[in-house]
Amino acid sequence: MALHLETLTLVAFRSHVRARLAFDGRPVAIWGPNGAGKTNILEAISMLSPGRGLRGVPAEEMARRAARADGAAGWPGAVGWKVTARLSTGEEVETWAEAGGPRAVRIDGKAAPQAALGRLLRVLWLTPAMDRLWIEGAEGRRRFLDRIALSFAPGHGEAVLAYERAMRERNRLMRDGVGDGAWYAALEGRMAEAGAALAANRRTALARLAAATAGAETVFPAAELSLVGPEGAEMPEEPAALAEALAAGRRRDTAAGRALSGPHRADLGAVYAAKGVPAAQCSTGEQKALLISLVLANARALAEDTGAPPLLLLDEVAAHLDAGRRAALQDEIVALGAQAFLTGTGPELFAGLGGRAQGLAVTEAEGQSGIEAREVP
Repeated sequence: MALHLETLTLVAFRSHVRARLAFDGRPVAIWGPNGAGKTNILEAISMLSPGRGLRGVPAEEMARRAARADGAAGWPGAVGWKVTARLSTGEEVETWAEAGGPRAVRIDGKAAPQAALGRLLRVLWLTPAMDRLWIEGAEGRRRFLDRIALSFAPGHGEAVLAYERAMRERNRLMRDGVGDGAWYAALEGRMAEAGAALAANRRTALARLAAATAGAETVFPAAELSLVGPEGAEMPEEPAALAEALAAGRRRDTAAGRALSGPHRADLGAVYAAKGVPAAQCSTGEQKALLISLVLANARALAEDTGAPPLLLLDEVAAHLDAGRRAALQDEIVALGAQAFLTGTGPELFAGLGGRAQGLAVTEAEGQSGIEAREVP
């Protein structure tokens, strides 16, 4: 059986005072009314990967606000949160944040950097907030692409952070009116090295998605993806060329107070392949289907590369899908062999899974979530 979570324990995590869940590797259908705490379970699982999780918020926002009053057992002072998971391969992963503190990670009892999580476990997700990906700003599409790149190259996050640190320092020099060219050249060199690495990772990710999409048996539409700069312009990606471009744009950037070119301005282009229509011009249902297609392609490519499919977190994934596509998605997940966590408002949304999945019913009372194991109808 593929790598999967065997147990998950939440302590003072959002609406969950304390919960311990056991899994057997099958997909997990999670249902309950809006606001019951379904997405909070998925967010907790997403914290087993590097970064800020599927909501993209600071660690302190995940703590249960009433924890100090209701005294979550097992967490000293009950003023932070903790997520613990045991993998089918035997490793135990712990991640937590105390009140006002940064997120910490332990693997098998030893402190570890967040990047180590990406090398241990691949986690992909799709949330309702991503439904507008194709019609909103480029920043969201970059984050989406960088999560995909991170799944293939666990060091991608470090390259992004290195690039952003150097860029912030360069921007600060410009705002402070520093004129020493040597300072700028040094920072532009760091930006160029890290920028070339992250650009290469993005290109590799797009190539892997294209290969995984070609010839795949799926009812979800294929997307033709491209990586372009502002207004469709291509950007240099070799370190020397990127450093040269940054130096050439120094005067313009100084006037603007920020870097106007570089990998941080890249955009992800997508076209509905069968129709030749840009994703931004597709219907809401088509846009959702394209997103699902990319997540499935990402999962297939990772399964091919690593020998095991990633964990899939699919929040309210049935929205904008008709019954046929909903059933087809569930069949594809089972065929992939992935441990997928799917949420919805009622068990009827998962009828196509039946005994092929575990079921969890989530309820809420007085600000606390309750979880009960149920059979999937």
